[in-house]
Amino acid sequence: MTAISIVQEHTLSPAMARAAAQQVADKIAGEFGLACRWDGDVLRFERSGIDGALNLQPRQAEMSITLGFPMSAFAAAIEAKVAEKMKKVFGAA
Repeated sequence: MTAISIVQEHTLSPAMARAAAQQVADKIAGEFGLACRWDGDVLRFERSGIDGALNLQPRQAEMSITLGFPMSAFAAAIEAKVAEKMKKVFGAA
C-alpha cells in the first residue's frame, strides 16, 4: 500500500472551505470513480484500491489517500493531480 498526504493552507471561511473541498471531491470522484460522503468536516472517499479523506481545519485542508497495490503504480501522478487541484481551489482566496 502507498500513502499520500497533502496539506494545503487556506484563508477561507468554513462554508467556503467546504465548497472548495466539494470541488476537489467532484473532480477526483469523476476521474477515479470514487464514492464520496461527508462525515462532519471530513470528506471521505473510496473505491476498490483507493481510500481517503479530506479533513477541513480552520487554516488548512489535509488530504490523506491510501492506494492499494494496483493503484500504487500511479501514486506520483495521483498526488500531483490532487495537489494541483487543492492548490487551485484552496489557494485562490
